[in-house]
Amino acid sequence: MRPGDRPRGDHDLNPDMYEPAEKLTQAAVLIPIVERSEGLTVLLTKRTAHLHDHAGQISFPGGRVDPGDNGPESTALRETEEEIGLAREHIRLVGQLDTYVTRTGFEISPLVGLVRPPFDLKPDDFEVAEVFEVPLGFILDPASQQRQSRMFQGALRHFYVFPYDNYYIWGATAGMLVNLTEVLRHAD
Repeated sequence: MRPGDRPRGDHDLNPDMYEPAEKLTQAAVLIPIVERSEGLTVLLTKRTAHLHDHAGQISFPGGRVDPGDNGPESTALRETEEEIGLAREHIRLVGQLDTYVTRTGFEISPLVGLVRPPFDLKPDDFEVAEVFEVPLGFILDPASQQRQSRMFQGALRHFYVFPYDNYYIWGATAGMLVNLTEVLRHAD
């Protein structure tokens, strides 16, 4: 647990948004770091525009914990296979970041995995509009991590953003990338 007994979450830059939920929906995502010969990359997805939740947003593969899942690792690997067709034999789990709580009631376990090419992807075209990779060096560059704000429900809200080419990485995904950068910078 972090200082003040609060998990990481959408409230990190907006402390007044923190309202501990009675019941959080458990979820897990995979933060896939691809071991390319030209350098490490982070694999991300762009959600389809017709989805009810987070349409068109950038995300990691993952989702809700199913009753048959055996912990967050099982959820992250299952969801990765279902969403983008990345077989688990290409993934070596190497760690877990801090739990991330969203204002929409999810408690997300972010698992970090090294992905060994070559691999074939078969994105679920209902959920995933696009799969793309961002150089890890870009994510780690302090100039890439920005703070932006906008009015939301009558209050000015702040959030992290990683603008990359034509992609706008923000919200929980950006928050987890901030956690990843902190962990990797302290590992040196």
